[in-house]
Amino acid sequence: MVQYMDGSSRMKVAKKIMTKMVDSLSRLRNVEMALRVFGHQTPIVQKDCQDTKLEVPFKPGNTNQLKETINGLKPKGYTLIAQSILSAANDFPKSPGRNIIILITDGVEECSGDPCAIAKALLKKGVVLQPFIIGIGDKEELFRQTYDCVGKYFNANSEAEFQNVFNVIISQALNSTTAQINLLDVEGRPLETDVAMTLYDANSGKLLKNYMHTMNGRGLPDTLYLDPLYDYNLVVHTVPPIYKSNIEIVAGRHNTIAMNAGQGNIYFKCEGTTNYRELKCIVRKHDSTQTIYAQPFNTGQDYLVGSYDIEILSVPRVYYKNIKVLQNNTTTVQIPQPGVLNFAATRSLIVSIFYMQNNRMVWVFDIDENTRSKTILMQPGNYIAVARSTGETRTIYTKNINFTVASAEVTRLTF
Repeated sequence: MVQYMDGSSRMKVAKKIMTKMVDSLSRLRNVEMALRVFGHQTPIVQKDCQDTKLEVPFKPGNTNQLKETINGLKPKGYTLIAQSILSAANDFPKSPGRNIIILITDGVEECSGDPCAIAKALLKKGVVLQPFIIGIGDKEELFRQTYDCVGKYFNANSEAEFQNVFNVIISQALNSTTAQINLLDVEGRPLETDVAMTLYDANSGKLLKNYMHTMNGRGLPDTLYLDPLYDYNLVVHTVPPIYKSNIEIVAGRHNTIAMNAGQGNIYFKCEGTTNYRELKCIVRKHDSTQTIYAQPFNTGQDYLVGSYDIEILSVPRVYYKNIKVLQNNTTTVQIPQPGVLNFAATRSLIVSIFYMQNNRMVWVFDIDENTRSKTILMQPGNYIAVARSTGETRTIYTKNINFTVASAEVTRLTF
């Protein structure tokens, strides 16, 4: 801080601007300040990597003490950023509030500490600190590479830039900031709503807020108040969910976050008195193996506009490929009412049930050899039972029995 900026030492410029800041902040309600300093007690030749001290703790009415301490500072020793951030995390009062660090330096870490690692470790412990870092001097690229991982970095090469950076930081730290999340339909209109949303801290991954998307009285997405100190990751819990990462909120402004979220509905239908009790359908994006949802039959569910593959967990399973979901439309998928297969056996059997498809045998299910009777709901169709007595030692005694299952009718399969 002994080098020069606009004809004065960097330290003198820093003192001048910090004093103005203290005066300005002292006039605000519910704002308390403290001052931690590093590299100011021990001469640089001693290479003291513990030279950081809370010179003025948080308390109301400490403005004069802050200004006197600032004006009396002299740069002497090493630049120890990591240790200073770690110590500053414990400087804040335990009472609820927004904890803001403004770190001013004209150098990079000179001790063995890793500022990035310290910042990440604090976040993992739930200590939410995202320092504003002001790098003074002409090493902007080096500073940015070093400090971007720690917090929001700003560079100042002149007194005017320094003052402007301070003004921006104070504005971001204290001003009210609003946002609205526009869930767009396929025509780009912000008309989708009634969907849960989750906001995470983009740096730590910590869950910050859950909201249900809501339209206000004018039919527009409702206004949210967001802390501009965070960068956000947003998850909108449509089916399937949609994501937006590293959302930067501009302080003191109304921010608009737009996401494509056009939706339609799929309704699965199976009517009749002879019916499945808990039939479900596996829904996947078209040509994907990942399950999106197991939807119960005779219910509707909203999905993002697109193409889906359906696997109905009936007996046998029924598959539909490339089912289209259109904006604000309901796509109905209906299967026939099942029939009933009554299986009865007088002896122990090994039985497998198949149906024919494209001249191929397709397996449906096996019947346990110890089963003497069983009732099975099955989709209408033609089937083949392949069976043999468990005590038989010759393959030629395998039996093939063709049978038909009809909707709402009982079919008996007896051995």
